[in-house]
Amino acid sequence: MFLQKTVEKRSRHDAPVRALSLKTKMIALIALLIAAVLVVVGLFLNYFVSNVTEDQLGGQALSVAEAVALNPEIIDAFDAPDPSAIIQPIVSPILEATDAQFIVVGNEEEIRYSHPNPELIGERMVGEDNERALQGGESYISKATGTLGNSLRAKVPVMSDGEIVGVVSVGFLAGDVQSLVGQYTEEVWLMLFIIGLVALLMAIAIASYIKRKLHGLEPEEIAHLLIQKETILQSTHEGIIAVNEQGRITLINQMAQQLLFGDNKQQPLIGQPIEHVLPSSDLPDILAHGESRYDKERVYGEHHVYVNSSPIYSDQSLAGAVSTFRYKTEIDQLTKELFQVKQYANALRAQTHEFSNKLYTISGLLHLNKKQDALDFIRTEHGIQLDWSRQLAGQVTDPLISGLLFGKIHQAREQQVQLSIDPESSLLVELSDSQRQALLSAIGNLADNALDAVKQQLSDKRHISLVFTDFGDDIVFEIDDSGPGIPPEHVPNLFDEGFSSKNSAGRGFGLSTTKRLAEAANGEVHLEESELGGACFVVSLPKEANQT
Repeated sequence: MFLQKTVEKRSRHDAPVRALSLKTKMIALIALLIAAVLVVVGLFLNYFVSNVTEDQLGGQALSVAEAVALNPEIIDAFDAPDPSAIIQPIVSPILEATDAQFIVVGNEEEIRYSHPNPELIGERMVGEDNERALQGGESYISKATGTLGNSLRAKVPVMSDGEIVGVVSVGFLAGDVQSLVGQYTEEVWLMLFIIGLVALLMAIAIASYIKRKLHGLEPEEIAHLLIQKETILQSTHEGIIAVNEQGRITLINQMAQQLLFGDNKQQPLIGQPIEHVLPSSDLPDILAHGESRYDKERVYGEHHVYVNSSPIYSDQSLAGAVSTFRYKTEIDQLTKELFQVKQYANALRAQTHEFSNKLYTISGLLHLNKKQDALDFIRTEHGIQLDWSRQLAGQVTDPLISGLLFGKIHQAREQQVQLSIDPESSLLVELSDSQRQALLSAIGNLADNALDAVKQQLSDKRHISLVFTDFGDDIVFEIDDSGPGIPPEHVPNLFDEGFSSKNSAGRGFGLSTTKRLAEAANGEVHLEESELGGACFVVSLPKEANQT
């Protein structure tokens, strides 16, 4: 329904200009085709019926003429002094018994011995078509014009002792023949008209059905949508592969081919089984179970990607499946940037909250007219801030690292947690991008985990210790807390993505992200025995790795 409404809206506002609708064109073309076919069939049937009718009447006339020519009384009458007196009475009942318009018997000089009009008996036969019967002895059917008009007639010679003595002519008038043909063809044309009308109604129904199946779109609009779809498909930055219900590829865009096969030219993939092209694809399982899968990490070709796969339904039946995927490195980069923003936001929030409390304290002292106390409080806080700033500025040269540490100090003070940095700590080496990302992740995630852990302790036992150094070949960062520690059964899965000892949604990614970024900088993260009684995490990064 949503698709149909969208298509109708687009069709109304963005449709190409057209003269006639597809439905009208289809009905007109089908009607024209039906009319042409029916006219051809009608003309053929008219010709066929006319020929068949003439053949039937000709055959009937020939049968009657042969019967008359073989009548012994008629043959003997030719030797009588007055043949017509004998032949006319014999022929007249036969004429009445048949549908023929005339039966004429003539001698070899073509003198009539019988005729429907007795006044014409004794006159010469008209038509000039007796030669073949009288001279060649043939029996045949001909068309000629006689005294009664144009007619279809059968000619049969009369034989006596092997000699031709006369001829019998039996005929049907052409007007009667055409009248009979007209009766038959009228029924044929009526039937063809009914067939044409039914076919036209079916054409209207077919056109309406096709129009509905096309969601009311015209060919121009379909072509326009096809161009749009192909442009969007090929320009999108995600790889897309779709298969039909048999698991054969029906769609693959350039990004997918580039991601899977690089610059290597591949044979056409459309129609190929997905198992042969991409054995690690989730699409066969999607087709088997009809369940969507989101944000799955897979290895396609030589690339690590995140894959989203969903089934495709048509009229509530499974019609195929589609997968979209992007480089894992791109998603990781976005994750890093968002994580930094989150860390900075948390640090700023902690500072803002702490400074708000201090401003309220100063405001209260001034309202109580205790100016000296307010000045002493300001000097004390300024001294503390100045000491932390001097310490971090002297110990850490990277502004992002020092800024995040400063924010975590304020966050700890706000939560009444004693966070101490070893005075001997220093981080003066220039960091590469990968090292900076790894340390930012470690400081943010490990410090947040430590703050959550010590919240369960009494206020005077909430301690967190930070030690970092770049002395030697490695950069080492250590964070220790006085929390309850890590249960032994959780240690093997501690760095698994999605694993968390806290039963809440959206957790279990901090340590895995920290470990992944540390390994990307050729470093490592591990758990050590805590001096404060809680958990102690150590991050070590080689100083010479990934320098920029």
